[in-house]
Amino acid sequence: MTALRHRFPRRRAAVVGATAAAALLLTAAPALAHVSVQPGEAEKGGYSTIAFKVPNERDNASTVKLEVTMPADHPLASVMPKPVPGWDVDVTRSKLDKPLEMHGEKIDEAVTKVTWTGGKVEPGTFQEFPLSVGQLPEDADRLVFKALQTYDNKEVVRWIEEPAKDGSEPENPAPVLRLSEPAEGAGGHSHGGAEDAGKADAQNSDAGHSELAAESGTGDTTARVLGGLGLAAGVAGLVVALLSRRRSA
Repeated sequence: MTALRHRFPRRRAAVVGATAAAALLLTAAPALAHVSVQPGEAEKGGYSTIAFKVPNERDNASTVKLEVTMPADHPLASVMPKPVPGWDVDVTRSKLDKPLEMHGEKIDEAVTKVTWTGGKVEPGTFQEFPLSVGQLPEDADRLVFKALQTYDNKEVVRWIEEPAKDGSEPENPAPVLRLSEPAEGAGGHSHGGAEDAGKADAQNSDAGHSELAAESGTGDTTARVLGGLGLAAGVAGLVVALLSRRRSA
């Protein structure tokens, strides 16, 4: 009886703890279901492929439009969308008050807004909208993208609130891309794009062929040695058998 009395309070505490944890998760879930940038971090001064992750927060409506405004304080000269099946994309470019300089050239306009329409994000699902962006600023720690999510019931959710100074998350947070220092030993920012990637692939391919050739040579040598040993063993066995027959005779 004493053991049972000690066991029941432990079970009750476990049940209470599990219930509290479930309630906490249910409370936190709505705060996580907002438009966000994936991945949430990129290197300063380089180029990056990001995607705006759009979850559907409604049970009785579908998301049919996404508008993303590019950061005005740090214009991005290069913004290229990746096609999303079932969706149309419109890229808005505007004149800059202060021209940008990129690779020795002055650029007087930049992409200010990207809009996706024509598709549907059904209830209980999400959709990602990828962009290739650059050149990312070197004098900023983050980029804020303000987004408008429109449902087919005409509701518009404005994800435009910037992070609070105390670190707390606002009710309708804007997607934020954090910018970090380039990795040490990377040899500077990557601007070569496809050319550098092609060189790297060629080098990896040559290295792979060399490794395969070395492995092939090693394998052939091993096979020859094993074959020779097997032949020698066979000859020795034949000699022993013949000697045994002669002795028996």
